[in-house]
Amino acid sequence: MAQQTEKEKAPSSLENLTCPLCLDIFDEATILTSCGHTFCRKCLKNYDLSHQDLDHMICPLCRKITKLSVNRVDDSLTNETVNGLVDNYHTECGGMNAVLEMRPQCTASKFHQESDAVSFCRTCNNYLCTNCDCSHELMTSVFEGHEIVSIQDIIDGKVSIGHLSEKCSIHKQENKDMFCEDCKVHVCLKCVIVGHQNHNIKNQADFEQQLRLKVKDLLQRCAAKKTELEKNIQNVEVQRHEVCTAMQKLLDDVSQAYSIKVKELEANHQYLIEEINAVKRRFDDDLSVLKSKDRQRIKIICSSITLVSNDRLGRLETDSLSAHTLLCEELDAMLKEATDHTSAVAITKKAQEKRFKPADDTHLDLGSISEPDPNLQVIQCVDLRGVMSGMTHYSEDSVAIGYGFTHGIDIIDSAGKQEEYANIPSNMACLDLVLLQDRSLCVSTGLYTEAHIYYPNGSRKLTIHVNSSVFYLRLNRSPSDEILIANFGKQIYVYDPTGSTLKHTVSTKHNITRQVSATRSGLIVTSSCDHEPIVVTVYDRDGNAGKSLQAPSGVNLYAAVDEQDSVYVASVDRKNGNVVIRLYDLDGLNLKERVEFNALDLAIKPTWCYLVSLSPDMLAFACDKKLYFIKVSL
Repeated sequence: MAQQTEKEKAPSSLENLTCPLCLDIFDEATILTSCGHTFCRKCLKNYDLSHQDLDHMICPLCRKITKLSVNRVDDSLTNETVNGLVDNYHTECGGMNAVLEMRPQCTASKFHQESDAVSFCRTCNNYLCTNCDCSHELMTSVFEGHEIVSIQDIIDGKVSIGHLSEKCSIHKQENKDMFCEDCKVHVCLKCVIVGHQNHNIKNQADFEQQLRLKVKDLLQRCAAKKTELEKNIQNVEVQRHEVCTAMQKLLDDVSQAYSIKVKELEANHQYLIEEINAVKRRFDDDLSVLKSKDRQRIKIICSSITLVSNDRLGRLETDSLSAHTLLCEELDAMLKEATDHTSAVAITKKAQEKRFKPADDTHLDLGSISEPDPNLQVIQCVDLRGVMSGMTHYSEDSVAIGYGFTHGIDIIDSAGKQEEYANIPSNMACLDLVLLQDRSLCVSTGLYTEAHIYYPNGSRKLTIHVNSSVFYLRLNRSPSDEILIANFGKQIYVYDPTGSTLKHTVSTKHNITRQVSATRSGLIVTSSCDHEPIVVTVYDRDGNAGKSLQAPSGVNLYAAVDEQDSVYVASVDRKNGNVVIRLYDLDGLNLKERVEFNALDLAIKPTWCYLVSLSPDMLAFACDKKLYFIKVSL
């Protein structure tokens, strides 16, 4: 009885010790901690090979996730209990292969359960002893068509019979010969009726056959994929050779290009050195010119002193007296001329602003010598107390603003400070103005033909009468302190600094001149501002003109001359109020554009405007009730 109990337990023990993946006895049983399912360690390693991109393992049975360490399956826990049972089983059964060597017992008849089986009926799904095997052969009316296979063929592996149906643990007499695909379990017929209604149920034999076909298909596809990947590996090596060949050609091409371009770079290097030396010579020449001018002035002063300090001056005749009086006036004027303290510093600043600009990736040279990109920056915006009528230079960081309708003059600096000019009556209209070197003030007050000159103390010095019947006069001065007057007609009037003598009348070729400036060399720069045709034109004292700058449609032009005889021109778009300022160099009587600065989005009302150069790096621009101080970076 005890022996029979052991035999009944053996198949169950064998089933419990079988790995779900390899279907063989556990070999180094390893447990997945998330769900507790156990597999052979080598099976888990094989399973993990196709999931190396994950940091976890998905259980092949229940799909739960178990986190893996750096060593992956090697660090998984060993199921010591199962391994112990496997060891006991091997001891009792005589080794791993004992199960294959053991002849199964008859299962077809309860009277022959202790008899060794000699065959297996695939149809009955039972092992047959000699008697039962004979019965199958003799009782053809009952067992006709049954498929019988030899036990020896099964042991030799010539045929496979799959697994015998297990008995249901709930319905003891029923075989678990069905498979529920929804629950993934083997069940008996009664279990289907009780707990698996409406589930997808398959006959176990059909399910196993379907699984075999699926495995067979997968094996064929795996073999095909393996062959494909092996060919791909071979192709990779072929392509590696091609890549190496191509890269070697690139290296050869680069080396050849380098040998050519290095000569070009050496030539470019020499060119840059020569360019720097040429720039240095130009700056040296500019500084030498400044030095020569000051020495010449010293020489003139010394010569004049010698002449005017003669001991016999008290006994001079009329002509000699007149000559010495003129010498004294010229010497006095020379001494009043401001000493140039800034030009040499400006030259140094320009030299320091020179930069080496490396070439970009699209140029095979070292680069070029350049200055910082020129730009304009509004550093102060001032709200005026009324509509601006005229503006003039007051100092290097301030202007004088004249008001024709609200009357008076304001002095405004680049910090935004405003104060009223007190040396004229506060109720006097000031339609345009210019400040002379001796701080006298010339003002156009509204009468068409008159401009008044006031001493610095505010007393009236002189009235200039000009033939004009169009509109009030526009004023400016030349670097030599000549008074320039435009009468909105075809003439420019040039008076001496006292305003008493008309030195030149320059005829212009356009109908209207609304603003006028002059250069150190005596050239006259005119602008029609907002009257068609809108042009800026350069004249000499004889009325010869260069080519005019013509404004595009809808744009006004306002010009200003700086102390270096460069000409700034402000283009004001009448539609949107945007301002674009350009810098021009004089080329004879023509203007040659040097820089177009960044556009200034001032959003002004495009009415009457004025542009003044205060210093090499500062402009003032006024329009309507706004005044802007603009920093210039060249």
